Amino acid sequence: MAVVEEDAAPAAAASASDPTAGSSDNEITVDEASFVHTEPPQDGSAPPLVSSAMEVLHDKVKKQVIKEGHGKRPLKFATCFVHYRAWVQGSSHKFEDTWQEQHPIELVLGKEKKEMSGLGIGVGNMKSGERALLHVGWELGYGKEGSFSFPNVPPMADLVYEVELIGFDDVKEGKARSDMTVEERIAAADRRKIEGNEYFKEKKLEEAMQQYEMAIAYMGDDFMFQLFGKYRDMALAVKNPCHLNMAACLIKLNRFDEAIVQCSIVLSEDESNVKALFRRGKAKSELGQTESAREDFLKAKKYSPEDKEILRELRLLAEQDKALYQKQKELYKGLFGPRPEVKPKNANFLVVFWQWLVSLIRYLVRMFKRKNE
Repeated sequence: MAVVEEDAAPAAAASASDPTAGSSDNEITVDEASFVHTEPPQDGSAPPLVSSAMEVLHDKVKKQVIKEGHGKRPLKFATCFVHYRAWVQGSSHKFEDTWQEQHPIELVLGKEKKEMSGLGIGVGNMKSGERALLHVGWELGYGKEGSFSFPNVPPMADLVYEVELIGFDDVKEGKARSDMTVEERIAAADRRKIEGNEYFKEKKLEEAMQQYEMAIAYMGDDFMFQLFGKYRDMALAVKNPCHLNMAACLIKLNRFDEAIVQCSIVLSEDESNVKALFRRGKAKSELGQTESAREDFLKAKKYSPEDKEILRELRLLAEQDKALYQKQKELYKGLFGPRPEVKPKNANFLVVFWQWLVSLIRYLVRMFKRKNE
């Protein structure tokens, strides 16, 4: 099954798991950039319990490290990509969750919205890959009046953020997404995709995924909604391969549910995408969703009937079905046991004697008749 996401012909099965095959050598290296892949915490219903020391960043901003980062901290006006959850302190009221939305936000340090100024101070004191708990006073949050639209935050509410700095581009890299032209945003995303492919070749899956996620962040739903015609085609030519390459990495990391999500995003734009159907089927198969996986493989076969990897997966499913049937057959056989043999009932002695006596009389009668004749 070919999985190359560049402008190249489908590869053989040996390259099926490599989304970087056929990539361009004309790579653009981005200086002054630092990134790490983000993985959502296990439970986001309430702020995590953190035992690390409280670091005072500002009179109204304090930080506790959940997971250490690496490298340097972003400079002022750096473009930061962040995942976060936000709660009203002292309550279970969660009013934002970018992990749930599957889209990191872009935060330009020093240019953030007023209600996010406390978050900006915290992010400016984090390193790439760092996850932290931020305690922000209401003065640097939604203020005295709060917010009664979206998000819904009460007046004078202190806030708690669980934040992860995915990565950042310092000022040297360029502009915020909102200041870029369509071509610039697509080009920036394409650079990330190429870098991700290089990491994949080196089997650095987490780093590769981070680059793909960064590329996708340049082309959020709000951006794609505005595109039509050739510009939308240009954007999808970069965005869809990033989702598919993310899926390839996730399958290798046994994160099958997340791989299914990435493939489904592509199929929402292109329902006949063979790579998306194949990888989603592969992930479903690993999760034991046999029938649903078969449906995806059969759809993929419809568009690519000679693909050896698709045919192989269908054969494997058929073999699994056969093995399961035999296993169930043996299970039921052992459960109910062999069918008991029907034993003949003991005949009644008097009945047998009577039958013998009747037979004897008949015999004697026949002999007497023969003698008289």
